[in-house]
Amino acid sequence: MLKLFSLYLHAMGKSHGTVSVYCQNISQYFRWCEETFDERPSQLYRANVLEYISYMRNIKGYNPKTVNHHLSSLRSYNDWLIESGQQTETVVLKNDFMKIQLQYASPSTVTKKDVEALRQRLLESGSKRDYAIVTLFAYSGIRRSECANLKLDQVDLTAREIRVIGKGDKQRLVYINDKIVYAMREYLKERNSDSPYFFVSRQSEKLTPSRINQIFNKYSNDIFLKTLRLFFCSHALESGFSIHEVSNLAGHSSIQVTMLYTNPTAQAMKDKANRL
Repeated sequence: MLKLFSLYLHAMGKSHGTVSVYCQNISQYFRWCEETFDERPSQLYRANVLEYISYMRNIKGYNPKTVNHHLSSLRSYNDWLIESGQQTETVVLKNDFMKIQLQYASPSTVTKKDVEALRQRLLESGSKRDYAIVTLFAYSGIRRSECANLKLDQVDLTAREIRVIGKGDKQRLVYINDKIVYAMREYLKERNSDSPYFFVSRQSEKLTPSRINQIFNKYSNDIFLKTLRLFFCSHALESGFSIHEVSNLAGHSSIQVTMLYTNPTAQAMKDKANRL
């Protein structure tokens, strides 16, 4: 069942990561059914879904966002059952999803000076590949999976453009600055591989997301992948980019997500207060 469901999701244009998460969520729902009813129903039933929502909220203690992620998986599974003729009733409804109170994103906890200090440590380490990776993260807003899957033919250093393939296989064009161009060019001078992927290792034709995590853990205790993505969004807005421009560069699903980064830092608020 799950294999056929995954094929359906791929046909709908879902990314490999999304398909994996959806299938994991459905497997968890099946385990709950087996533990509760001692069986795995062939269909989704409205009463079961409502009880499962209560279980997630009150027993597992999931926050609203996590509950909604699981409901999204169940709704897609419901859609597949209907489309494949195994069920006729829609049992996961819009009003089942929990309302989420949007919060401002925490302002960047690192400054440009912190980021440049990290880049300098990478430069002095002698690893041109790691230096290029950190520079790319800091000044492009690229995601970890997008970096790991980046191919040579997606990068045009002359035009200063990178064609990124993001979530759901959606493509976007990211414009890069001199720092990224110089770092990538220096890495390409020593890159010795026939792999189509841009970043490679001696053991593999591409870097895994976990290996990218290790690079950050090796050189810093307080700057991580998410830290640099937050830094990029905040720094880009502070540097004069519009919300729409940052949304496009970062590949946000909605401009509402980008707007969360407009929250000023406490120090900025204090400076403005002093000017009153």
